[in-house]
Amino acid sequence: MAFLESLRAGLSKTRKSITDGLDSLFGDYSQVDEDFFEELEEILVMADMGMPAAQKILDEMREKIREEHIKDPAELKELMAAAVAERMRPAEDAYAFEEERSVLLLVGVNGVGKTTTCGKLAGIYTEKGKSVILCGADTFRAAAAEQLAIWSERTGAPLISQKEGADPASVVYDGAAAFQNRKADMLICDTAGRLHNKKNLMNELARIRRILDRELPGVRQEVLLVLDASTGQNALSQAREFEEAASPTGIILTKMDGTARGGIAVAIADQLNIPIKFIGVGEKTEDLQRFDAESFVRAILG
Repeated sequence: MAFLESLRAGLSKTRKSITDGLDSLFGDYSQVDEDFFEELEEILVMADMGMPAAQKILDEMREKIREEHIKDPAELKELMAAAVAERMRPAEDAYAFEEERSVLLLVGVNGVGKTTTCGKLAGIYTEKGKSVILCGADTFRAAAAEQLAIWSERTGAPLISQKEGADPASVVYDGAAAFQNRKADMLICDTAGRLHNKKNLMNELARIRRILDRELPGVRQEVLLVLDASTGQNALSQAREFEEAASPTGIILTKMDGTARGGIAVAIADQLNIPIKFIGVGEKTEDLQRFDAESFVRAILG
């Protein structure tokens, strides 16, 4: 319940941008016609859900309205909520890695919150009784290792790191060795911010994954793409670019609090074959949680 309250509070700007428009729309229209749908489409697009997702949602609503002869605005809102949640729900095996020995490799551009998210994940899983090792493979940014050291102290998860400028693949090699020697449950690896078109950085990421494949055969790998939700459609563009370059298995959406662009989560879930696995709505460890489609939809639609 605490997280649901945090989620609702964190998504207040997104909810306001949507519900203000919906309240006005339902107040202005006495019948559901194409003018109504045009205005509804504009509200969804303005919340950064994107045109393709908005059109699919509205098409589903039109079909249900025809089939069930719905006219009550309250029922229309429920229809919309169901249509949004349906396209955002992760697959049943999305969190299978939690039940296996696993490596979480966090990737993304600069400034999206990868290092902090690594620390929060360490906190989440150590609290669940798992033995976690942190690995600081972002050796380009001096503050990254310092941040992880703080999270290591806070969570009790040992940190494997080297000096600034060290070879990131070498750090991951050390992390993999520690993971095996200590028979740990989870290895959480931070990486440097990179752009899909920086060939040397993407090659480095491929090298890191080869080392993990070689040193940890049979250990499940999760490549989690961290995106800053407040960047709106830019986050979707980044996801598309990393989808091809890094083959992520899941998305972590950070900084959902304080933005009216939370609808970008709908666009990402609708347009990519990458499930949203975690959502962040604040600075505390408990403000990062598994993504739940129904809770998200309730939080943005009021």
